[in-house]
Amino acid sequence: MCSIFSDDKLLVSLKDCLSYVAKALQAPITVILWDGSKTPLGEIGNSDLTLTIAHKGVVASLLKHPNLENLLRHYACGNILIEGGADLMAFIQTLRDSIKKKDLKKLDKFFILKKIWPFLLVKSLKAELSHEYAKDETGFDDKQRDNKDFIQFHYDVSNAFYKLFLDPEMLYSCAYFKDWSTTLEQSQLDKLEMICRKLRLQKGDRFLDIGCGWGALVCYAAKNYGVTSHGVTLSQTQYDYATAKVKELGLQDKVTIELRDYITLDGQYDRISSIGMFEHIGLDKFPEYFKKVRSLLRDNGTFLNHGIARRAKANKKRARAITPEKRLILKYIFPGSELAPIATTVEAMEAYGFEIHDVEGWREHYALTCKLWCQRLSANKEAAIQAVGIEKYRMWLAYLAGVSFGFWSGSILLYQVVATKRSKAKGSSGLPSTRADLYI
Repeated sequence: MCSIFSDDKLLVSLKDCLSYVAKALQAPITVILWDGSKTPLGEIGNSDLTLTIAHKGVVASLLKHPNLENLLRHYACGNILIEGGADLMAFIQTLRDSIKKKDLKKLDKFFILKKIWPFLLVKSLKAELSHEYAKDETGFDDKQRDNKDFIQFHYDVSNAFYKLFLDPEMLYSCAYFKDWSTTLEQSQLDKLEMICRKLRLQKGDRFLDIGCGWGALVCYAAKNYGVTSHGVTLSQTQYDYATAKVKELGLQDKVTIELRDYITLDGQYDRISSIGMFEHIGLDKFPEYFKKVRSLLRDNGTFLNHGIARRAKANKKRARAITPEKRLILKYIFPGSELAPIATTVEAMEAYGFEIHDVEGWREHYALTCKLWCQRLSANKEAAIQAVGIEKYRMWLAYLAGVSFGFWSGSILLYQVVATKRSKAKGSSGLPSTRADLYI
């Protein structure tokens, strides 16, 4: 497509539009266009926090396809650059704080349209990406669903990459902050301790961790509680790391790791945990999941299920609809994942033989965890790009920032549910009469 407008006229038109919107926005952000010119988005705009548009075709593309996925793709491949300030989260927060809907509503939409419509005649610049899930990312089709493929798409990116923003124990799930100022490192250790306490681990227990990640929990439980731990993962890189960790700590007689789907397991365990794996199951697999966990747990054995949830919706038919935000997560980050309201999870657990004892929300803990991950990844930009390339670096940065804001706003949630397997003998569950032992 050949535009009838010169580059100079397009630039002038876009600058006029930006300057007009800036009156309502008043954001401390400066837009840098492809010719190097700068337009502050308000009187307090400065060059420290900048948004750079690399080509006129980017504007054309966003106008013709004004959706979140297109914006993310342009950001990930470098057609849109965000620089200055502390990190991406700081930029997004600045923009959120600056946007006042009542002021934006006062803008003359006809004036804006008159200024930007020439870009509709400009050829769009494509946002080419190599990192996206090529198959059915929803996982709804049971015949095509490949759990191992889903897991390895995300977790097998690079151990070196994850080391750049996770804690030394390589825990990739919500930390537990006894105080909001506590370090990520200490809060992740506190999380391990709290899980062990909630499970009421005892010396000699047989303990199973479903989706054991890089092996932190199974090793911690064996070392500090004297249990015999077994962990399973579908990630090859996690398996390699975890088995090496077990050997390094000299825990071969106490900890075993398998590269295996939990559904193929047999045997009996006294305590079972599932930490940050539940999101990968999918609602249609809840019956299979809880039946399997129950079959692996002894009578009155303790089960801790730790997973992300979504808010319940009055319209049940629309609850599983693929929103633009959900589509991004499925296609670029976590294919095959699905969130359910906590009520759905608890109902399913009760239906398949569990007695619920405790439900605790960790939403704010996960908001802070993801914020710290995002900041740490941003601080290690060069090393991250060297490990996985700039595209994945930016994709993960956007994902961590977005998820942190999602938890903070309450659109996504995090719960730990403690349950026991209902005993045929009925009577005592075997748990203490209060929660006091958790906080000694």
